[in-house]
Amino acid sequence: MEEKNRKVLAVRTSKIIYREGDTVLKVFDTNYSKADVLNEALNQARVEETGLNIPRLIDVLVENGKWAIHSEYVEGVTLERMMNENPEKTDEYLELFVNLQLEVHEKRAPLLAKLKDKMDRKICETDLDATIRYELHTALESMPKHKKLCHGDFNPTNIVITANGTPYILDWAHATQGNASADVAQTYLLFKLAGKDDIAEKYIDLFCEKTGTEKKYIQKWLPIVAAAQSVKGKPEERELLLKWANVVDYE
Repeated sequence: MEEKNRKVLAVRTSKIIYREGDTVLKVFDTNYSKADVLNEALNQARVEETGLNIPRLIDVLVENGKWAIHSEYVEGVTLERMMNENPEKTDEYLELFVNLQLEVHEKRAPLLAKLKDKMDRKICETDLDATIRYELHTALESMPKHKKLCHGDFNPTNIVITANGTPYILDWAHATQGNASADVAQTYLLFKLAGKDDIAEKYIDLFCEKTGTEKKYIQKWLPIVAAAQSVKGKPEERELLLKWANVVDYE
């Protein structure tokens, strides 16, 4: 693929995302795990099969020694930008956001990794005190076992609305199958980390209202998802995440 026709869309840790015509190329650093790149592409292909509106995977390639994922480009505006530009429509946008997440949770992708296994592994990777790790593993083990499709990074930056109003969900790198409340706890935490406390509370209240879920049930997941997030989290977020992870008992 010729680099001269590329436009940089985003620069992330360990990767650069380019637009090339009607496609997107996510190019990973040379030291990025080959297994992780292939797993991300496979996740995308698995989720594509559910029928959700997501960018179509085109191929996976190696270019100048770097692995890359080549996907369809979705023209539109992120929900994040719409929320920032039209704060008076926050409630309307949150309604759309939660409805989309519910649509995700209604799907099944039985070949995806299990959320519980991923969380178990992440807790082991943290530098938390052994007692806290044990309590987190125990809390995780006691959670109801579900098989719902979970995005793992569901936030307004990963929702693109096209010109005709069709929403697309991007970035399935962290997709698993498991308990939807863990996915909700993750989204709540992402709003909190972004300093959007008001939106975080409105979001969790709306989700609980729409699903008849008790808020304390989602709160029980918070220390677990915070511990998992702390492994890949930015240094400036780690202190807050570890504080959340230390509060194991909400009862």
